[in-house]
Amino acid sequence: MSVLARGCLGPLCAAARAVIPCLWRGKYFSSGREPAETQVTPMLRHLIYKIKATGPITVAEYMKEVLTNPAKGYYVYRDMLGEKGDFITSPEISQIFGELLGIWFISEWMATGKNAAFQLVELGPGRGTLAGDILRVFSQLGSVLKNCDISIHLVEVSRKLSEIQALTLTEEKIPLERNAGSPVYMKGVTKSGIPISWYRDLHDVPKGHSFYLAHEFFDVLPVHKFQKTPQGWREVFIDIDPQVSDKLRFVLAPCVTPAEVFIQRDEMRDHVEVCPEAGIIVQELSQRIALTGGAALIADYGHDGTKTDTFRGFCGHKLHDVLTAPGTADLTADVDFSYLRRMAEGQVASLGPIRQQMFLKNMGIDVRLKVLLDKSDEPARQQLLQGYDMLMNPKKMGERFNFFALLPHQRLHGRSHPMNACQSKPSVSPVAGFGELAWR
Repeated sequence: MSVLARGCLGPLCAAARAVIPCLWRGKYFSSGREPAETQVTPMLRHLIYKIKATGPITVAEYMKEVLTNPAKGYYVYRDMLGEKGDFITSPEISQIFGELLGIWFISEWMATGKNAAFQLVELGPGRGTLAGDILRVFSQLGSVLKNCDISIHLVEVSRKLSEIQALTLTEEKIPLERNAGSPVYMKGVTKSGIPISWYRDLHDVPKGHSFYLAHEFFDVLPVHKFQKTPQGWREVFIDIDPQVSDKLRFVLAPCVTPAEVFIQRDEMRDHVEVCPEAGIIVQELSQRIALTGGAALIADYGHDGTKTDTFRGFCGHKLHDVLTAPGTADLTADVDFSYLRRMAEGQVASLGPIRQQMFLKNMGIDVRLKVLLDKSDEPARQQLLQGYDMLMNPKKMGERFNFFALLPHQRLHGRSHPMNACQSKPSVSPVAGFGELAWR
């Protein structure tokens, strides 16, 4: 992509690139130790050719290429989750996590009037473990949902992970329908008999009364990085190191770039990360919820507009330098929940962020743990306790992960439009997780 800027039009030529000052390399922008020798991966070769042709690229474009390039992207053909992968997520640690999220969705469905339709839409479903735990709760509470038309909709770009999700969730005896050229590229039936569909883009998911789930989804969306300088904000780009031809480095743009419009005028930090794609998705979710009802639950590590440089890589469960061996490690940046809140303003209400420890405690994790412990043998008890510690310990996931919700304004302030004939009267009750769970 050519680097275009206001007052500095046209691609950065070789002469311009030569005068771009090198940005701090190493600890400030890199995570983990750099290897003694550079590993030249197919993705690195692709990026070097690209930069030679068009000039330095933004961090956002770098993330997008490394993670989702159709031919070489990290997410496209890999199973990166679990002990054998590069990172592990809460659903893989304990079944209780997914069960409590299943309770949250049912609680919100009940609080908003028990609509006859219930679309559960998950963005980036991983291996399908979380959806599977939620569906098990739906089955266990079948008497509550008996008159509800439930369907599952998964938004997934990875071929490898979509196949794993299908194995985890669908009934083997009923063959999957596949159509690679269709917006709905795969269809099936879950083990509990619920229709399930796969999409590459949220825009393709049918609009209707829906509950959206995004667990560790927003943190992998591409971010633009900016550094405050005496000349004003300057965007961080990635270029070829002039000293080592097969190595990348960070540089500062010599002039203003378009993405600067996403920085708040009163921004006090000296380094910021902005994610326009996250804003677009939150606006789409907000429009859908405002139009047809439902809610969105976002769970991720992040901050409320306070952190600076959070861009990092993970490989084999260890921090990995983000510019080393691209395509072999996951790239991530903390979610700025204050930005998500601004993008949703005016359309829906938002709650959070609230620490995972507090959210799960409010959802009744201690009660659920006791029930499972009473039914388990010693090896299973130890596994349950270890999983609980990982989820709740402030030094582990308890305070690093946050929950954030998007809800219709009338959910918090009372109904402002006529009810559908098939809905029962909703009550303005506390939102589970953000207050203590209370069944009516």
